[in-house]
Amino acid sequence: MTTSLPLLPAVDSAVCCTPVTGGALTTEEAERTARTFKALGDPTRVRLLSLIAASGDGEACICDLTAPVGLSQPTVSHHMRILVEAGLATREQRGRWAYYRVVVDALESASRALRP
Repeated sequence: MTTSLPLLPAVDSAVCCTPVTGGALTTEEAERTARTFKALGDPTRVRLLSLIAASGDGEACICDLTAPVGLSQPTVSHHMRILVEAGLATREQRGRWAYYRVVVDALESASRALRP
């Protein structure tokens, strides 16, 4: 025995489909945000930012970041360079040592980029 299914009434596509344009990122904003998320895509870099943010005065010397992550100074410097290039941290040279600070506005901007 064959059963016929009822036909759905025709729906105007303008009524059911809203174009996604309001609040969408521009190409440049999307590229900048992708660079930020790419830099945060490594757990070591996330940890380094966490260590810097948790430091007493909001900054940390490269010499204080190697032991907690268990990596050599050149490797930590490489990770920090990526974070600085992505705009997530700033670097200040003081004599022999580099000191880093988290750029809070950059993290907040990345967080807001994908919110509805």
